[in-house]
Amino acid sequence: MSILHSIVLGTISLLVLCSIQLSAQSVRSTVREGNKLYEQGRFADAGANYKQALESDKTLNESLFNLGDALYKQGKYEEAADQFRLLSVQKDVDKQTLAKTYHNIGNALLKKDKLDESVHAYKQALKMNPQDAETRYNLAYAQAKLQQEQQQQNKDQKNDKDKQQDQQQKQEQKQNQQKQDNQNQQQQNQAQNQQKNQQQQQNQAQAQNKPSISKADAERILEALNNDEKNVQKKLVKKKATPIAIEKDW
Repeated sequence: MSILHSIVLGTISLLVLCSIQLSAQSVRSTVREGNKLYEQGRFADAGANYKQALESDKTLNESLFNLGDALYKQGKYEEAADQFRLLSVQKDVDKQTLAKTYHNIGNALLKKDKLDESVHAYKQALKMNPQDAETRYNLAYAQAKLQQEQQQQNKDQKNDKDKQQDQQQKQEQKQNQQKQDNQNQQQQNQAQNQQKNQQQQQNQAQAQNKPSISKADAERILEALNNDEKNVQKKLVKKKATPIAIEKDW
């Protein structure tokens, strides 16, 4: 290798090393600026700095943790929990940091009423740091709230079941009443039809038993009645014409 070639390689290596050092300094500066903004309560601006630092180094644990905190302070609990989860799977995280990370995951999930997941996160935190009193308290609170929620769900389910049974009972009563009304109506219709049939049968029987007179017989009867009436009138006339004897006075 020529001397010139060696000088060129050395220059390139030196430039790369200087570039890496400058980049690392820039990342640390960005993180420090983010910390200042966080202390000032400017959580959105602080989060922007932490994200910028992570663009240069995605495994920077301090930025991962602080970005989760900044998101939590902004009320972005789902995003905060996701950020802390990213930190929890890093290989070089010590137990104390993991304990805080799982604690914060539990807090973020508790804010979203994801009680089962929150309880699990607090338990993971206590595995890393069993003496953490704040985590123990939060775990007990989340468990109590979960129990209340389950009791309320059981109560609601029982109320729904009772309501369904009541509705079913009312529906059955309505159906039975409708069935009874239909039966009563059918019986009433049958009774009316039976009465109507009996009346028709009586009318037919009376019509059959009524003596029938032919036209000729009717004329003879009428003629006989007329003759009898004439004879009666003749008798009355004769009776009026009979002289009555009158006694004379002496």
